[in-house]
Amino acid sequence: MYTLVSGAYRYFTRQDEYNILILGLDGAGKTTLLEKIKNLYTGHPGMAPSRIQPTVGVNIGKIPMKRTLVKFLDLGGQPDLRGIWESYYEDSHAIVFVIDSCNSERIEEAKEALLGLMEARDLDGVPVLVLANKRDLKGMSLAEVKEMVNSMADFMEERDVRVLDSSGLDGEGVRAAVEWVYSRIIENRTKKPPIVPET
Repeated sequence: MYTLVSGAYRYFTRQDEYNILILGLDGAGKTTLLEKIKNLYTGHPGMAPSRIQPTVGVNIGKIPMKRTLVKFLDLGGQPDLRGIWESYYEDSHAIVFVIDSCNSERIEEAKEALLGLMEARDLDGVPVLVLANKRDLKGMSLAEVKEMVNSMADFMEERDVRVLDSSGLDGEGVRAAVEWVYSRIIENRTKKPPIVPET
């Protein structure tokens, strides 16, 4: 039974929800990154990297942060699965685009996929974090990834874009990445309001 007290309790204990999409080519380390985020923010040990399989569909990690619930949605990056990305755009508040910095042979393919995100109408004004992943291995430098992203400046329009490096395996740079994305979705909440759960 709904009462004034129970209504007030629901209002003051509710958590606004934000959706962050983790996108990128297959093999970029998106699921490993999500497992590390869950480990760092919830203490959940996460799946062992050796057991992680290519994502078919979506993996979801729910992270409570400062009276909000941040949902990270890791979507499959195989060429035949990228078509489903669009169905998640409208309800997303930020994009984390993961690049395998050790695979320079696919950097043009990654650039094309990122360019498609920049041109998507449903993502207008949505902040984008480009994450040069696998920094624990020798690969492209952060400066090289930044140069690639800067070459698309004409397509970025008025949106926050940041390039950081990380290792989903050992966790280096992961907290900095999450904190940047979180600060951007909060700052952008008038343009892209949170999802307010029903009371």
